[in-house]
Amino acid sequence: MYIKIRTKAGAKKEEVTAESADHFLVSVRQKAERNMANTRVLEIFRTRFPGKSVRLISGHHSPSKIISVD
Repeated sequence: MYIKIRTKAGAKKEEVTAESADHFLVSVRQKAERNMANTRVLEIFRTRFPGKSVRLISGHHSPSKIISVD
């Protein structure tokens, strides 16, 4: 399953808002430097989907990302 994510890095408060079943808005406190924000986004979705493989497919340098949940 592919999930589309719009990320806001460097936010004051972490939150995840579901716009639909496969589209989320994610705010993380980490800055978009040295892959810190991407790592935190993956950690959040690994807790939402325990026991599943979660990996970043595209959007490594962009606020718009696509992740795969297997």
